[in-house]
Amino acid sequence: MRIESEIKLAFKDVLIRPRRSTLRSRSEVSLECTYEFRHAEGKWKGVPVIAANMDTTGTFEMCAELAKHKCLTAIHKHYSIEEWKKFTKEHPECLDYMAISAGTSESDFKKLVELVEACKLKMICLDIANGYSEHFAETIRRVRKQFPKKIIMAGNVVTADMTEELILAGADIIKVGIGPGSVCTTRKKAGVGYPQLSAVVECADAAHALGGKVISDGGCTNPGDMAKAFGAGADFVMLGGMFAGHTESGGQIVEINGKKFKEFYGMSSSTAMKKYSGKVANYRASEGKTIRVPYKGHVTYTVLDMLGGIRSACTYTGAATLDHLHDRCIFIRVPMQTNEVFSRFEINMGVTGYEQKKN
Repeated sequence: MRIESEIKLAFKDVLIRPRRSTLRSRSEVSLECTYEFRHAEGKWKGVPVIAANMDTTGTFEMCAELAKHKCLTAIHKHYSIEEWKKFTKEHPECLDYMAISAGTSESDFKKLVELVEACKLKMICLDIANGYSEHFAETIRRVRKQFPKKIIMAGNVVTADMTEELILAGADIIKVGIGPGSVCTTRKKAGVGYPQLSAVVECADAAHALGGKVISDGGCTNPGDMAKAFGAGADFVMLGGMFAGHTESGGQIVEINGKKFKEFYGMSSSTAMKKYSGKVANYRASEGKTIRVPYKGHVTYTVLDMLGGIRSACTYTGAATLDHLHDRCIFIRVPMQTNEVFSRFEINMGVTGYEQKKN
């Protein structure tokens, strides 16, 4: 046993320091990035924001909408082969902005092989809660051998050593985050985790030295947190809770006392395990919450709010493009983020202030 005494930081522990800027307007900022990868062939171009591969956010409906903004969706792994074929045939424009998800099981591998080939998919998201398993690195090697030219995301991990291990095993992009998500209870149930800002800084440094990329996965509660993740070195930011509760999210709208909600839950929650496995296995614990999120309307308005916030961060730091934000970013540690004295009196127009169209 040993204790590391260096303080690790979460998004709530810092603010971005403003710097001299020649930018006159947020409209001058470009959020599109062009990435090359260590293993995969070709380039990817788009806005590097990803809807998480949860069945309440990583839906085909979400993908169709986010693709209009050149953002990505990691599609959850519970769609059938027929549903995949139907969607990709009807929405070929989404192929550049979607990733197919898979775990480490043999059945997942067989389904992955069939769908990547049948649907001409370009991006693969290999996803398990604990990316430190030796079996996971072996799965990455197997998938890389099967698909030498495809873009492979893999995770989750939170340390530099395992980031390097997974990149050398064949991953192009490493998902970083254990426990920061809004409906994740791993830190309570297992006592395991890592503050997200420090995890991104350390994993990004390791990945970039090897020609890899990282995704900051979890922990963002607002566009400011997204800007901090990019400033810390993340090449992509993955969101669950911020994409929950929309028309395009999974689940039905329920009305309680005149207010509309949608269900949102972690994929290691008892809700998800009972839905897909029939029960919570005797040898494990539920590591996710189930909550009702206030219904937010169409996701396009939330996306506009997110991207507007990130553009604002770029103008405050003098970054004309999103991929320059990391170079321009200086963090300051703070005891408090915002003044909340009147927060309970806030009047919201819809969710973000954009006029909501009727369903």
